Amino acid sequence: MTHLQIINNKIVTNELLSKFLAFHRFKNKKIVFTNGCFDIIHQGHLDYLAKAADLGEVLVIGLNTDASIHRIKGDSRPIIDEKSRAMLLASLHFVSFVCLFDEETPINLINLVQPDVLVKGADYKPENIVGYDVVINRGGIVETIEFLPGFSTTNIINRIKEIC
Repeated sequence: MTHLQIINNKIVTNELLSKFLAFHRFKNKKIVFTNGCFDIIHQGHLDYLAKAADLGEVLVIGLNTDASIHRIKGDSRPIIDEKSRAMLLASLHFVSFVCLFDEETPINLINLVQPDVLVKGADYKPENIVGYDVVINRGGIVETIEFLPGFSTTNIINRIKEIC
């Protein structure tokens, strides 16, 4: 199998994700879930995702579609299209699966994944994170990770605008 095939095989539909996760659960693997836009992937994203991956054995990323990002962040976003963002994330060795979602929140995907660990940035209080109740009610945990100071997609976009 080529490296490109390995990357593309990590980008899965809900149906495939459900099947793969059933196998990992059978093997008693700890499943970690996080989500986001991950537009213009930078060192802050890599730091966050690596730390999330360290919390378990299978890292699932719920990735906002282009349409959902337009609704959340406005017409000028995303900068990078969903296929490219998915491939970039899937190319990280510690990412197990990337699954796109188009809804306002990833609650449907969280209900499908039923993660052992739900992760978001420390700008959220755990009890306010979408899916908190789903994970806690099944005995899982919700973790927050501090962002790497000085790194944000908005700051990068603003810097590019200043230069141009």
